[in-house]
Amino acid sequence: MALFFVPAGTLRWPEAWILLILYGAVVAGVFAWWKKHAPGLLKERMTRDKDAKSWDKLIMLLYTLVLIVALVLPGLDAVRFGWSSVPAAVKILAFVGYLPAMGIALWAMRENAFLSDVVRIQTERGHAVCRSGPYRFIRHPMYAGVILVFLCFPASLGSWYAYIPVSLIIALFILRTALEDKTLRKELPGYEEYAREVRFRLVPGAW
Repeated sequence: MALFFVPAGTLRWPEAWILLILYGAVVAGVFAWWKKHAPGLLKERMTRDKDAKSWDKLIMLLYTLVLIVALVLPGLDAVRFGWSSVPAAVKILAFVGYLPAMGIALWAMRENAFLSDVVRIQTERGHAVCRSGPYRFIRHPMYAGVILVFLCFPASLGSWYAYIPVSLIIALFILRTALEDKTLRKELPGYEEYAREVRFRLVPGAW
């Protein structure tokens, strides 16, 4: 909230409130579902001291730094200084776009019991390839959903300039997808065969 409203200089920013309420509701729902249906995954994602790949730590550090810029910029742009002028219809379409984007990510969370927040092989949990749900169509649906969320984010808050840091975030996720896919092919039993069956990483028919 501070990263949104302090740069904006006001709490009178309906788009930001709508986004925060939507985000809070989704996060609360996901945690409640994990606690009831996937406590092992909840524990995995809540554990901080994990043996993540060194390149993944670097990518996530860069992501965090760029994300701060992406959160601060819309308030400066759309509210305080008014550099951008995003039509109301575009804002509405962006908010509508969150629904399929979050839906894809939530579908992946429901299907994949090994959906960690870091790139690692969870041998202690019997890590296995997920082939159900959206994983029948692309190998990294969680990243696809997250990228779609970020594509909607600047427009929904009324800031064209926020697409500058967001484009960097999307590039980082595409890079992470490629590196994670390479890691899984090498280290996770059965993944190479799965990759031959499901050919595309993020976009069916494209890549």
